[in-house]
Amino acid sequence: MAPPKLHRLGDLQLQIMKVLWARGEAAVADIQSSVPNGDQLAYTTVATMLRKMEARGLVDHRTDGRSFVYRACVPEDKVSQGMTDHVLDRLFGGSVAALLNNLLTTREVSRDELAQLEKLIAQRKKQP
Repeated sequence: MAPPKLHRLGDLQLQIMKVLWARGEAAVADIQSSVPNGDQLAYTTVATMLRKMEARGLVDHRTDGRSFVYRACVPEDKVSQGMTDHVLDRLFGGSVAALLNNLLTTREVSRDELAQLEKLIAQRKKQP
């Protein structure tokens, strides 16, 4: 069986995907106005990025009058899994413990978050 496709996205690509995941579908102008700092991006920049993303199979479009309306072809959980796996493997040699140690020592972690992590670990320990 082929390994799962790894979806690594640049910042703008991820912002576009987040808009599409939230809305279901959107025209280029709607995407442009919804991404952070979209007012600083040219319409053609967003349109070009969408065409490139379509060529990679990340999005597809339908025509509505003279507009292209885009939708995501890859679910959010697959992208997040692929990007997380990439970081885990490249920076931490696949070690979940090393990743968590890095996060716990370099980020402010609330007591609530620590309790959630403890709960997740306890649940995982119960699995066969």
